[in-house]
Amino acid sequence: MVAVGLPDARARRSRATRGRRAAARVLPIIPAFALIALFFLGPILWCLYASFTDVALTGATASTPHLIGLRNYRRMFEDPAFRQSLWLTVAFVLGSAVIGQNVGGMALALLMKSRSRIARAVVGAIVVGAWVMPELVAGFVWYAFLSDDGTLNAILHGVGLHGKSWLYAMPLLSVTLANIWRGTAFSMLVYSAALSNVPDDLLEAAAVDGASAFARLRHITLPLMRRAVMTNLMTITLQTLAVFTLIFVMTGGGPGTKTQTLPIYMYQSAFKFYQLGYGAALAIVLLAVGGVFSIVYLRMMREEV
Repeated sequence: MVAVGLPDARARRSRATRGRRAAARVLPIIPAFALIALFFLGPILWCLYASFTDVALTGATASTPHLIGLRNYRRMFEDPAFRQSLWLTVAFVLGSAVIGQNVGGMALALLMKSRSRIARAVVGAIVVGAWVMPELVAGFVWYAFLSDDGTLNAILHGVGLHGKSWLYAMPLLSVTLANIWRGTAFSMLVYSAALSNVPDDLLEAAAVDGASAFARLRHITLPLMRRAVMTNLMTITLQTLAVFTLIFVMTGGGPGTKTQTLPIYMYQSAFKFYQLGYGAALAIVLLAVGGVFSIVYLRMMREEV
């Protein structure tokens, strides 16, 4: 009986020890998890619930909303304004983040790698200065630069060229360039850190073997930076999906609806036309779009080079 009982006692003590160790690992993160649930998961769940109601900012449904099922979602996908805003959002993200900030950040990181410390400090200060500038201030800067009486037209008139109303003639391109200018620094910093981990002797060996600079970039540098590229793409894509203040300050979603991306359309539906339920449904779709982009990037990150 004693011989049989000893292994059972040891097993119970071992399980108790593992339980205490697990509790010691879990307990410190409970406050963080509670804060995440309160300030992140809670609003998402409320937004999901509100998207199935007719809740509004004013009127009878402001205090007593009713469940209306999928009516907001059916209305959304039948709404030409939603389809246009979805297309504009995708175009803005692709042009501003996937192409503009990503390629611009990579180009700046590559150019600064072989420059002197003073040149890197000057360029870095200029680019990072645009990044740390508040989005509201950046929007006013670009509005002042591109407006009818702005800096760009003054420069063009000074050299004898004819200016134009850029915010009306090319509104989507204007807000895209402004967001590229403001956000490229993040990609530059990510890629500068990743480039520092690429072995110089490997690049020198490829150069000795006759590989061109483009070949070294394509076959050595980019494959070694693949995870950094995918991580950066996912981060800047999600950041760009949520851009609101920059566009709102520069164009207000106009002229007409030519820069009415999903965040602008969601704000106008919820707080201009007081349809909180419909705005919540738009927010859920915006969250789903971000999830789709994230899944694509995560799958690409897991694929073999």
